[in-house]
Parts: sequence; C-alpha cells; structure tokens
Amino acid sequence: MADGDDIVLEELNDSELVKQMHDDLYDGLKDEIEEAVHILLRRKWEPYRILTEALVEGMRIVGIDFRDGILFVPEVLMSANAMKAGMAILKPLLAETGAPRVGKMVIGTVKGDIHDIGKNLVTMMMEGAGFEVIDLGINNAVEKYLDAIAEHQPDILGMSALLTTTMPYMKVVIDALKEKGIRDDIVVLVGGAPLNEDFAKAIGADSYCRDAAVAVETAKQYMMRKHNQRAAG
Repeated sequence: MADGDDIVLEELNDSELVKQMHDDLYDGLKDEIEEAVHILLRRKWEPYRILTEALVEGMRIVGIDFRDGILFVPEVLMSANAMKAGMAILKPLLAETGAPRVGKMVIGTVKGDIHDIGKNLVTMMMEGAGFEVIDLGINNAVEKYLDAIAEHQPDILGMSALLTTTMPYMKVVIDALKEKGIRDDIVVLVGGAPLNEDFAKAIGADSYCRDAAVAVETAKQYMMRKHNQRAAG
C-alpha cells in the first residue's frame, strides 16, 4: 500500500484497524501487525478475538488468493511471518485465558526427504487458522511420527514429500498406525509436488492437499465433522 506511511494505526477506530491489519498481513508487514496487536490489547480486546477477527481472518483472505494464483509462495511466506509475529504476542495470553483451539496437528517431511518450504507454509497457515501445530521438521522416520502422536495426541497427521523416491515412505507410516490400532483416531493429510489424489487413496491417507490453502480448508472440514460427531454422540 503506497500510502502506508501516512496511516497512523493508533488513530484508526477498531473496525478500521482490523481492516488495516488484513491489508498489512496481505502485504507481509510484520512491524505494523505487532503494533496493531498491541493497540487492540490496550483497547481491552480479548486475545482470542484479536486472533480470530484480525489474524485468522487476514490469513483466510491470503489463503484464498494463494489458492487462486493471485499470490505466490514468497508473498505468502511474508504474510505468514507477519502473522507469526502477531501470534508470538498473543500466544502467552491465549494460554492464560485457555482460548479454544481449532485442533492439533503433527506435521513433518518423511524420511529421506529434506524439503521443507511447502511444509513450513502449511505449518504457518495452519497456525494462522488457529490450529496448534507440532512441526517435526525434515527426514522423519516412522518412530518419530509415532512418538509425536503418542505424546501430543493430535487430531491430524500431516506428511510431505517432494521426491518420488520418498513418497512410498508415507505408506510405511500409515501401515504402522494401523498396526498400532490408532489409524482411525487420526486424520492423515499428505502433500507435496509429485503426489496426487490417486496416490493418497492408494496408500490409505484421508486426503491429498495440493497446497497450504487446501490443507487448511481440508483440516477445518475434518475438525468440523469431528465436532459434529461428538455433538451427535
């Protein structure tokens, strides 16, 4: 935004400020997001309200334009970094107030694969959507996934691969979940450039996500279904 320098965040009313935050997130302006979060906290906004109305909603708009090819990975990474800066201020306050989380996810790139840009993007976008994410990093053996699942009890397991040679390892992990009798307790989402829907079905994953925006939408749908089942049960 060319006029960005002329806008004094402090002078905006609440709804203008939230709208400005959506614009600033879109433009990846980290300092402005931090300042705006502090302003809303001073105005006695609940941390959870700032998270949902300003940050999550802003990232939702970013996600739509990413999905539609209007924004690209470098821009989305800047947006996600700005969101992370805002989240860093809110995180301890959210913990104090016991704010509800959308769900919990364990994510990692599979064994033999050291690519992580796509995975990092999914992690940031998921956090931006209000999920708690445990990122295992790259080159994860089946044991690492199983240990993390046992420790964190996530709703969702995300696995990524960028090499065709490492793709089959996803099936090794899913088979291990079956052996342990916990496959049905967890939603398995897979992603990465060489994957497709057919491959995801063949290895027994729940869904293939072609990019971070799709991963967030898919995860939200599964969580909504889970909550509805709980309510019905």
